[in-house]
Amino acid sequence: MSTPMLRRFWLILIRRAFLILFLICLGCVAQSSPPDVARKIERQVRSYYNIPPEVQITVGDIAPSSDWPNYDSVSVNVTSGEGKKSEFKFLISKDRNTMLRMVKFDLTKDPFAQVMSKIDTAGRPTRGAKSAKVVVVNFDDFECPFCSRMHQTLFPELLKEYGDQVTFIYKDYPLVEIHPWATHAAVDANCLATQNGDAYWDFADYIHANQREVSNEKTADARNAALDRLTLLQGQKHNLDTVKLQSCIKAQDDSAVKASMKEADGIGVSATPTMFINGEKIDGAVPVSEVRAALDRALKEAGQPVPNHASASTGAVSQ
Repeated sequence: MSTPMLRRFWLILIRRAFLILFLICLGCVAQSSPPDVARKIERQVRSYYNIPPEVQITVGDIAPSSDWPNYDSVSVNVTSGEGKKSEFKFLISKDRNTMLRMVKFDLTKDPFAQVMSKIDTAGRPTRGAKSAKVVVVNFDDFECPFCSRMHQTLFPELLKEYGDQVTFIYKDYPLVEIHPWATHAAVDANCLATQNGDAYWDFADYIHANQREVSNEKTADARNAALDRLTLLQGQKHNLDTVKLQSCIKAQDDSAVKASMKEADGIGVSATPTMFINGEKIDGAVPVSEVRAALDRALKEAGQPVPNHASASTGAVSQ
């Protein structure tokens, strides 16, 4: 075979190889879900998870699954009325008659440690042990009655049991839609925290024990004024810089509170109280025994001794 003919042969062969590769790739890219398939998926998801009508469900593109033979992958986005979006991955059979919900776990990563790495506790007031191996982060709302019950359980009950082994930290998550003065209280508390951690905790103790004192004020301005007055009283009690404190209260800079709320949203907080014990999530007003069990488990995993609970309370956090 002559050189020109050989070159032509190889050129044709290369072009055919590229064509075959191109056709293969066409079958590997994501394809839009056919309307009838998308409708079936939405109805199944809405029915199985009991999703309310006002919540929007959007079915994404269908793409080949790299992990599961004979199945493709499809994403389903669920958007709440507040605009919060969650994405879920499903497997759908090639014949489009079966859908599976499979979760792949990466055992090389610690999910609790990953959560804690996303929580910024720098500069936050602490209670209990300093720099302990077990850290409790509670996302709190000063106007929330359930938070009040949890607060009174943590302090003093659990603090007495674990205070020498556990670090307790509060972060802000005011439910602004239903608790109108919660953000103002959080800002005032943070004004105290910038000068003195004990002043912050004394304010938190008082507000959680006396929420009605603020809520019973007839107007929003009166409620905010009551919070400011209580904040200044704590400032006087702890000999804080009054001018600096008054300036902070007047400014009502809620940027730190909003940053805390955004951070909380990113790790799955949607209500209060929500607590993380070395990354393990505890939602709401759970029985005290559940909190104690999580604390004991975290201590054991950290190689720390567990307190004796022979005389400890086993009741639930009141509602």
